[in-house]
Amino acid sequence: MKRTRNFLPAFVIAALTVGSAQTTELAPVVSRPISRTIELPGEFQPFQSVSIHAKVRGYVDRVLVDRGNAVKQGQLLAELTAPEMKAQIAEAESKVQAAESDRLQAEAQMAAAQSTYDRLKKAAETPGAIAGNELVQAQKQVEAAQALVQSKRQAGIAVEATVRAQKNLEAYLRITAPFDGIVTDRLVHPGALVGPGGDPVLLVIQEISHLRLVVAVPEENIGGIVPGARVEFRVPAYPGRTYTGTVARISHALDQKTRTMAVELDVFNRDGSLSPGMYPSVKWPSRGLRPSLLVPKTSVVTTTERTFVIRNQNGHAEWINVVKGTSDGDLIEVSGNLQAGDMVVRRATDEIREGTPIQPSPKKTP
Repeated sequence: MKRTRNFLPAFVIAALTVGSAQTTELAPVVSRPISRTIELPGEFQPFQSVSIHAKVRGYVDRVLVDRGNAVKQGQLLAELTAPEMKAQIAEAESKVQAAESDRLQAEAQMAAAQSTYDRLKKAAETPGAIAGNELVQAQKQVEAAQALVQSKRQAGIAVEATVRAQKNLEAYLRITAPFDGIVTDRLVHPGALVGPGGDPVLLVIQEISHLRLVVAVPEENIGGIVPGARVEFRVPAYPGRTYTGTVARISHALDQKTRTMAVELDVFNRDGSLSPGMYPSVKWPSRGLRPSLLVPKTSVVTTTERTFVIRNQNGHAEWINVVKGTSDGDLIEVSGNLQAGDMVVRRATDEIREGTPIQPSPKKTP
């Protein structure tokens, strides 16, 4: 005999389901700030960079470094030659000697005038020995000689200052490194005429052992800027390697066109693997200003019609529509008609219909 199966209508099954309590594990809705990271492009710049020009006009005699060479502060980089400068120094030194000779002659004249005055002054102690105007004239001659000596001394000082200035300029014929760095470009060769002003650059030196990583942070993410924070980044040249930098300088102003804020990270490039001009991908920390609501990932149900969690509302299931956000471990950020402390089904499915009685499962004892 063929046995027939009995089928119950769907509304009867639903009624029976609603009438029977579901023993379900519940989890609380947690409220706390969450940290997330976003990928932002950055650009490396040298910590220091200088284009070296010649301070005085001359011809390049020697260039002692080339592109790629490491240099130390004060190291000689290039030498210039300027024959006319040596001639000017020699001329100024001869003027110093002439001024010294004039000063000595003026001092001798002053000594003679002073001696004559002293002799006449002593003679004037005898009444009628000399005329009174002779003593006055002798005194005036002493004063004139003293003034001449003073002027010769001033002239000598001025000429000596000229010599020192010429020799200071001569020192600029030797071009030295202003700081430790790398020669990243060489633009002149021996024989080139160089000088101050708009003349060509001789060398470019950059400090690359210490780099600036400039990141344009969008306006909505500037809340994650923490001075001194360590931030991870990667570069295309070494895809399997993770570097870190420290937030050091913040512009505190938004670019009006891009609505971003420039932030600089200090990166110490000890092994030389990083270079100015690289564009790294920075894992920028983005912190919300308000606490987020978090539930277990298994509490969120997604169907073709809606995304929801099931809240325990006075012992019955209540479907609450939510929008998913950022994951944080086993939890996920949600937004919807929920509050911190609400209890939701930990392992929710759409088979737990709205209004179904919920019996929380007993807590496990350790």
